[in-house]
Amino acid sequence: MRARLLPLLIVLMAAVLLTLGFPLAVSVAAAEQQSLVIDRIDDTARFAALAQAGTDTLPDDDERHRTLQTDLEVYASVYGIRAGVFYRDDRALAKAPDSWMLPEEGEGRTAFKEALLGRRSHDPPQVWPWQDGRVVVASPVVRDGDVVAVVVIDSPTDVMRSRILRAWLLIALGEALAMLVAVGAAFRLTGWVLLPVRTLDAAAHDIAVGRMRSRVAASGGPPELRRLAVSFNEMADNVEDVLEQQRAFVADASHQLRNPLAALLLRIELLALELPDGNEEIAAVRTEGKRLARVLDDLLDLALAEHAEADLQLVDIVPLTAERVASWRPMADGKGVALVLDGAPAATAWADPIALSSALDAVIDNALKFTPPGQDVRVTVSADAAAVAVVVADRGPGLTEQELERVGDRFWRSTRHQNVSGSGLGLSISRVLLAAGGGSIAYAQHEPHGLRVTLRVPREAGQGLTDR
Repeated sequence: MRARLLPLLIVLMAAVLLTLGFPLAVSVAAAEQQSLVIDRIDDTARFAALAQAGTDTLPDDDERHRTLQTDLEVYASVYGIRAGVFYRDDRALAKAPDSWMLPEEGEGRTAFKEALLGRRSHDPPQVWPWQDGRVVVASPVVRDGDVVAVVVIDSPTDVMRSRILRAWLLIALGEALAMLVAVGAAFRLTGWVLLPVRTLDAAAHDIAVGRMRSRVAASGGPPELRRLAVSFNEMADNVEDVLEQQRAFVADASHQLRNPLAALLLRIELLALELPDGNEEIAAVRTEGKRLARVLDDLLDLALAEHAEADLQLVDIVPLTAERVASWRPMADGKGVALVLDGAPAATAWADPIALSSALDAVIDNALKFTPPGQDVRVTVSADAAAVAVVVADRGPGLTEQELERVGDRFWRSTRHQNVSGSGLGLSISRVLLAAGGGSIAYAQHEPHGLRVTLRVPREAGQGLTDR
């Protein structure tokens, strides 16, 4: 969720910063040029005052005329700025450098024509750092109310453009720093907002895999999410209460039914003594009674498994698995099935030894039931960084893809194997026993035929695994 929320916040903040940065950059450029234009206007005003005395037909050795020419030459040599005083017919009263001529067109000609109308030329267009432009300013020289000449200053913009560029770099640096701060704030903000969501997700996963006592600490995040956490805890409490009542009912019902069933089976045995040997009805009733007794025993085991707390220990899974394989080998030999153990020589993990042993018993028993004589059941122990896996693979008829989705459900049995004894609760009990300790059980086809059951237990305490 953060991967979707964080880019959106970053894009929005970048848009805000750019929206503020562009007008600021334009304003800085305009201010720099305006400062340059004001300086040039002051210069033209000073030269216009000097030129007023030199606009008559006095000879070239006129003192004021020479002073004006000298000032223009010094001005041009010191600042590198072209300046001149021109009559209405473009003749130069004085100019520097001497080779400079009033342009026939362009900004210089436009400013000259505006000054001939008796007003200062308009501000030149904005010159940007990437342009090699010049700033031209013109002011009229007025004598007896008439414009007799025009002072024109043609200024380079290298220094101005450098200042604008430096200011823009500072603005860009400030924007970058602000963006870094904004990204850091966005990380903190999204973390603060999503922390309750992640906690809720983890707690919901724990409850989904059977750890019903998992709860959410409603201490961080926005108020709405804190209220959601409180509501989630209340819901989890209610679900746990309902499941506890269900477990208690199943356990009580199973326990209460066992005694009447035992008495009923005893009366059937007594009744069988009065009937001829081999009576088919009595044999059928005896078989169904024993089957009902197994179902009640499994229901009671399931209720106890769901209620019991896991006693987690650091266990070497290999010898524990070898012990269970050894205990089932006589039964496998009696059926003509090879029960083989291989895999890692040692693999430690956190598990409840009794619960894991019971789950292994149920899975190996199920594999031996469906494996025909002459085939094998292979038990393999392997380990990776996260978990230790015990794989029980048989060579029985296996299950279809649709049946794999339902295997492990309570009381479910494949319609193709109804003749095989069982209550349909063994694998459900195995799943509950493993989930209580953070383990998992998964089913897959074993090519070319058969079923592969994988029991996984975590290698680190408190690490939960999902079925896969």
